[in-house]
Parts: sequence; C-alpha cells; structure tokens
Amino acid sequence: MNSKTFLVVLASQLLSATTHRAQDPPQNLVIIQTDEHHFGTLGCYGGKIVGTPNIDWIAEQGVICTSFYATTPVCSPSRASFISGRYPQKTPVVTNNIPLADSVITFAEVLRRRGYATGFAGKWHLDGPGKPQWAPDRQFGFADNRFMFNRGHWKKFTDTPAGPRIAARNEKGQATYAVDGADEETFSTDWLTSKAIDFINTNKDKPFCYYLSLPDPHGPNTVRAPYNTMYDNVKVPIPATLVRQPGQIPGWGKSANVNAAALRRLMPPYYGMVKCIDDNVGRILKQLRKHDLVDRTMIVFTSDHGDLCGEHGRLNKGVPYEGSARIPFLVSCPGKLPAGTTVKEALGTVDFFSTALKLLDVPYDKKVDGRDASLLLAGIEEESWNDISFLRSTPGQPWLCAVSARYKLVYSALDDPWLIDIQKDPGELTNLFGTPGLQDVARSMTRQLIEYAREHQDEHARVPGIQAAMMKTVGK
Repeated sequence: MNSKTFLVVLASQLLSATTHRAQDPPQNLVIIQTDEHHFGTLGCYGGKIVGTPNIDWIAEQGVICTSFYATTPVCSPSRASFISGRYPQKTPVVTNNIPLADSVITFAEVLRRRGYATGFAGKWHLDGPGKPQWAPDRQFGFADNRFMFNRGHWKKFTDTPAGPRIAARNEKGQATYAVDGADEETFSTDWLTSKAIDFINTNKDKPFCYYLSLPDPHGPNTVRAPYNTMYDNVKVPIPATLVRQPGQIPGWGKSANVNAAALRRLMPPYYGMVKCIDDNVGRILKQLRKHDLVDRTMIVFTSDHGDLCGEHGRLNKGVPYEGSARIPFLVSCPGKLPAGTTVKEALGTVDFFSTALKLLDVPYDKKVDGRDASLLLAGIEEESWNDISFLRSTPGQPWLCAVSARYKLVYSALDDPWLIDIQKDPGELTNLFGTPGLQDVARSMTRQLIEYAREHQDEHARVPGIQAAMMKTVGK
C-alpha cells in the first residue's frame, strides 16, 4: 500500500468514526428540491439579482457541487434516479408520466425500515398521468404522503375536511394554475413549507426524513405578492447565446425562437419565485434551529433539472446544455462534511442514494447504479475516483452525454459528435471534436460511455447514428 492509498484509507476510517459519533442521536435528513431551476439564480453560484442568503447558508455550512447533473434533464426521469440510485431506464421512468416500478426501493424506504419517520410534500411526478392525484397509494417509503401530489404546477392550496385541495378554480369549478390572490398561507411554496415545518415539529424527538418538493420556479412564471413585483425594475440580463451563428448550433440544441422581449417579461416573476423559495428555506432553517436540530440534520438543496432561461434561444430543459442539465446541489452535514467545501468533479442525481445513506451511516443491501461520493464531499481525495458522469435524453430524439468537470461529449443521431470545453467555453458554442490534441479525451470519454451503455442496458447506444459515431471514435 503506497502512502497516498494509506491516507485515503485512513481518511475513510476517520469519516466512519465521525459518522458513528454524530449518529447519537440519529442523523435526520431534510431535502428541499425545486423544479426547473437555473443554478445561476442563486448567490452561491454567482447570482447577482436575487438575494438568496438562506440557500447560500447551506453552501457555506457544507458543500457546494459545481458539476452536478440531472441524469436525464426532465422531471420524472431525474426524480426517479434521485430517489432510487438507478439509471432511468431501469426504473423504468425514461420520460414524464411513466409510473415508477413497484420493485424500486427508494432511500426513503431504507430509512423507514430503519425506524425513521418519513414524509413528503409537493410534486411527486412518479405515479403516471394522475393530476393532481393527492396521496398516491404507492408510498415508496414516504409514510406520510398526505401532501404529495402527482403532477401539476398549482399556485394555491387549501386544507379541507376531505384533505388538501387546489384552491384556485375557474368558473366551472375546475382547478387552475392561477395565483388567485394566494397569500403567505395558501401560496404553493409557503403552504408546502408549512407542512414540512409541521412534520419537523411532530417528529423532532426521533430520527426523521422529509422531502419537500416545491413546484416552482417552473412555469407558469407567476408568484404571489409582494414577490410578483419585486423585480419589475431589474435590468434582465440577456444571454450572449440568445443569438448564435449556424456553426454554433448542434442538431440537438436548435433555438426555440425565444427573444429578448420575452425574457424581459418572463424573468422578473421567475426571480420572484426564487426569492420566495429562499425565504421559505429560511423558515425551515429557523425551525431546525429552534429545536436544536441543525447539528443533527443533513440538509440538501437541489432541483430536478434546470431552465435555460433564454440561453441558446431556449426555455426549459431536455437538452445537455449546462442551463438545462446542470443543477444546484448543496448539502450541509455537520460533523461529517467540512464547511465551505467545493466539489468540482461531475456527479449526477443517480449518485444521491448511495451518498446520502453513507453519510447517514445507514446500511442497505439493494443493488444501485450510482456511486458513493461521501469521501469526495468530505474533501478527501480518492485516487481511484473517476471524474465522469453519464446523461441520457428522453425517447424521441435520443442523445447520450459524458461529462467531467471540464469536458462534455454529446452523441446524437441529429448531428456529429460535440466535444465542449466547459471551462474555456461556458457558452458551449464551439465544437472541439476532432481538434488535434483532444482526440485522446474524446476516445477516453467515448469508451466509458460505451461501457456505461453496455453495463446499464442503455438502448440509446444502439441508435444507428449514435452507435456508428461512437464506434468510429474508438476505432472499431
């Protein structure tokens, strides 16, 4: 055993020992997940428009990941991989509105079996087409799922004797996405956060896991007062990539006719939604502090996927561009993860299951696909760690992607392969595939992508255009 390997082993043992000390009383887990959230709106990721001190506090007290990706940058597949540690094709949620397989074991189920109180409030999107469909029968380990709804981006909720309901209704009595005068008690973000706080209050004396899944800042871009006008006078930055030259546009990244005028209209309420989210994160942190739970709680802030917010002439998600696929991932875990740690290596939603349970010191015997990145998050260098993560599209216009902290390689039947130097070309405008000096990078990433597809039965690798291009790159 060389000296470097010895240090890694020793560090792992020390992390384990620290874990056992912190586990008395057992560690809690609070997950706050937003929907369609551009990481760049947060202060900890360089955002300048919206003040996000509460979300930033999580980063300051723990770890910020700067290359964390949605394994598939669409709602349902990303959520499926996050809770299961499996690639979407194994769940088999490869696109929206496909039910999660009954056989899937989630991290919540593992924790429930270990005696944790578990709960979920907000958008689930893993039980098929039901909309809103409150409290799905299949709980997947979230024992208190009274405030879980399957689909939709509703803005106003209410409690009734029959359970939670959508409070905004049209003249026919049908549920709508209207804000409809929602206030700090009924607006979606506030109402759902109150349910999380109620759960914490009820279960503060036992180990608990609560998953708060906020439907904002996903469209429609509307928010309650005073957030609806808070950023009306902001000069909305127009992305440099809004207009591109033909050679800068891959087949999988074509524009969707978004213009500057639309962004000036859409972005102020988007900022308002982000501010409302941050204020509610503050409410949760205040409650944890009130019960002296901050030092015994692992707090995670993330999203299911991004929103391009006008970058590359597009809104929303679904493509491997950074604004779509890269998501915020912040985790505070006192006593286990050093405050102020930055992790640059590429990780994905599929890696959350293994990493979270390791940090909680909870064993599991279920085979998963994701990696345990707990040492990485602890700032401990692992000699064997491979800086790569794999992304896949939904069906229809398939693409496969391998990404590291520096490079991104995309294969699609719609275009030649694209190799992007994310560090030197953050706008992702220049295709370096075939560039002298980078052939080894492309070959190495392609070989690993092929191996991933073989091991995890990714049918996208069999698409003729993708398969032929990958084989040509590796010389087969």
